[in-house]
Amino acid sequence: MAKLWQTKSTKLHPLVEKYTVGNDYILDVRLLPFDLEASRAHAQALVKAKVLKPMEFQKLSKALNEILKLYKQGKFPIKQSDEDCHTAIENYLVEKLGDLGKKIHTGRSRNDQVLVATRLYTRKKIKQISAELIKTQKVFLGLAKKYEFLPMPGYTHTRRAMPSSVGHWAAAYLEELINDHKLLETAYWLNDQNPLGAAAGFGVNLPLDRNLTTKLMGFKRLQTNSLYAVNSRGSTESYILSVLTKVMMTLGRLSTEMIWFTTPEFNYFFLPWEFTTGSSIMPQKRNPDIFEIMRSNVNVIVALQTQVKDISKSLISGYNRDTQLTKEPLIKGLGITRRSLEVCALVMSKIKPNREVLMKSLAPEFFAVHEANRLVKEGMPFRDAYQHVKENLHKIKVGSPVKAIKEVVSIGGPGNLQLNKYKIDKPL
Repeated sequence: MAKLWQTKSTKLHPLVEKYTVGNDYILDVRLLPFDLEASRAHAQALVKAKVLKPMEFQKLSKALNEILKLYKQGKFPIKQSDEDCHTAIENYLVEKLGDLGKKIHTGRSRNDQVLVATRLYTRKKIKQISAELIKTQKVFLGLAKKYEFLPMPGYTHTRRAMPSSVGHWAAAYLEELINDHKLLETAYWLNDQNPLGAAAGFGVNLPLDRNLTTKLMGFKRLQTNSLYAVNSRGSTESYILSVLTKVMMTLGRLSTEMIWFTTPEFNYFFLPWEFTTGSSIMPQKRNPDIFEIMRSNVNVIVALQTQVKDISKSLISGYNRDTQLTKEPLIKGLGITRRSLEVCALVMSKIKPNREVLMKSLAPEFFAVHEANRLVKEGMPFRDAYQHVKENLHKIKVGSPVKAIKEVVSIGGPGNLQLNKYKIDKPL
């Protein structure tokens, strides 16, 4: 099979081919349907530019549909000799349609082919992550409402600090996830622009209607400067992975807390056995592996982000083969984040607070600030109240922990957590 750049007089050394292709032909299994979509849009632009006749477009479109059907059946392999899905598609078209198949590449480079297929793939994956993020938001909103005033210790410096509640704790994650989704929206916006027509970075001398292809592929806008379109490969992936890092950092903190809070020593929450694993040597063990893997995956995403940044930094304007190596980290990062959110929503929807343990967990010293502020309300200066309470911690008495919780777990004074103010995001 011919490569897109190959001529009769060129022959690549097998070792060089293997090294430069890497695992691109394997990764491109994911991109193939998106390249078909982009190729069809490009072919329509070629019709408008009078490079293709309408009948020729129909034949190409039919052949592209055949490839998609074979792909769905698992009968369209991409070989190392193809290099990537783009070559595999064109080789099929040439074999099927002869000279007509050779016309499909008119006015484009493999550079903008890769760019547009990656953008279409990423758009779909970010939408999936958005849906999972919203599911997770709903889970934490449910926890916050259900356990709004169920007492729970609050910690600073990993030491007992002030009274909180399960609802207060859950609402903190809810608000963070809402902010994470806002960041995801910016990643979606950055990705949602059409680079097709940029070619190798310097456009082509054909009247290709880039607005038409933008509309056909459902992009929000056109990436205007052809050189920047090529330069943005790597930097776009880097930003997306930065946002995914932030999402995973939220899940990482949650994982650490759940590992601790579900231990027999804390016993604040019960982790259903269906989410735990056993030990190969200790019969009694039930392990929170799900949270340990989730916590570890934070570091994986950070590493993927760093990998893309290091590959992309300081490259000269125009296409550089270095950016081929940004594809795998992006694909991995999108997959890990989506699966992590999916698992998080599932597990946290089944977590049960241990009410009896939590009710007993708030020792009187937790209410030291509460007691100091009570004295302040009676007219004592805060610093004197602070000193008085510090010297008489053993004398602090708490009536109803729930009543006390209601007075302290809101911003600006007594009341509830104002959960009605949280708006669950709409999916992208």
